[in-house]
Amino acid sequence: MLGNLITTPFGRRAMSLGQLKTQAEAQDIDEGKSADKWQIYRWLCEGKEIIGVGDRSLAVLNALLSFLPDNELSVENGLVVFPSNVQLSMRAHGMANATLRRHLAALLECGLITRKDSPNGKRYSRKGRGGEITDAFGFSLAPLLARAEELQQAAESVRAASRALKLVRERITLHRRDIAKLIEVAVAEDIPGDWAAIWKRFRAIVEAIPRQGVLATLEPILSDLATLHDEVAMLLEKHVNAENPSANESQNDRQQQNSKPDSKSDLEPGLRNSQGPKLEPVKTKAEDATKTYPLGLVMKACPEIADYAASGISNWRDLMAIAAQVRGYLGISPSAYEEALDVLGQENTAIVIACMLQRAETINSAGGYLRALTEKARAGEFSVGPMLMAALRATGAHLQMVPK
Repeated sequence: MLGNLITTPFGRRAMSLGQLKTQAEAQDIDEGKSADKWQIYRWLCEGKEIIGVGDRSLAVLNALLSFLPDNELSVENGLVVFPSNVQLSMRAHGMANATLRRHLAALLECGLITRKDSPNGKRYSRKGRGGEITDAFGFSLAPLLARAEELQQAAESVRAASRALKLVRERITLHRRDIAKLIEVAVAEDIPGDWAAIWKRFRAIVEAIPRQGVLATLEPILSDLATLHDEVAMLLEKHVNAENPSANESQNDRQQQNSKPDSKSDLEPGLRNSQGPKLEPVKTKAEDATKTYPLGLVMKACPEIADYAASGISNWRDLMAIAAQVRGYLGISPSAYEEALDVLGQENTAIVIACMLQRAETINSAGGYLRALTEKARAGEFSVGPMLMAALRATGAHLQMVPK
């Protein structure tokens, strides 16, 4: 029971259940806990929309914090400030008394401060014989210290959402540019296709982009643009392949020879011709990434994906959940993602997406790239190991080989 630790407002001010809850939470501070008051204030400025506090109210809170002599918020240093309205108004850039009272009430309503009113409603402190403050009446900043972790998480959530929104906007811009120029090439070169219908579809998607769109609005638009981008690229690729099939075949032969220099098909060309019809590649079971690659190694190779996790990535389940979210930011269509899950498995797909995010600026069509990797994996020509090691080298990290 909190008993006498709960205080009620002076005069006609009513006590609310919200204020009672805030006071109760403010009393539940771990012994020895401390935090930098200005760091907490910066977190609060970033996460103000989540907490539900306005700019002017934050200016008043800034003024209240300035009356604490120490930068560290702690019970030992004292958490109650007792400025007069005149002093508080001066430090709040000359805010009018009526406005000041309104924003103090807003801070109380948000649970960022509590009142500790004296018997006569005045704000003051009582000092002992040695000059130390033994008791103070005014505004308690204890809720800031009690909610420090919550305020930090709110700030990180806002930063993660901002980064995700920026990435989605960048991918939309790239898709718009690429689709428009590919259609121009197709029309200029008189490549077969219903390019007028494709252009109308493209313009319909573009015109639906809002000027100040939120993430939930822009993600479906990005997915539509990525799908259209893949379709246009495939039409042009088919035309190029049809134009020059002989060069295509020779190029494919060279790629096959270079990809497997020690295989029987290269060492025994006569045997390759006598083996009869070509066998379809057999789908093999995807390797278990959780046993082959430690999560710490993946995070060291692909650190950027952690920026999209407000609460961090501490296990494989977190990585797979964030990868499914980042999939939309990169413009990978749901069908391409599901196909990769079927062939590669959830863990390997999450690693591939993390590696793609790490070099997103160099990948024009993330959806097409993932489909290509999936097809290679289905044919037994791709595994995540080399891709992960390349990402590890690109980040400048090094593996230490410890002799047994």
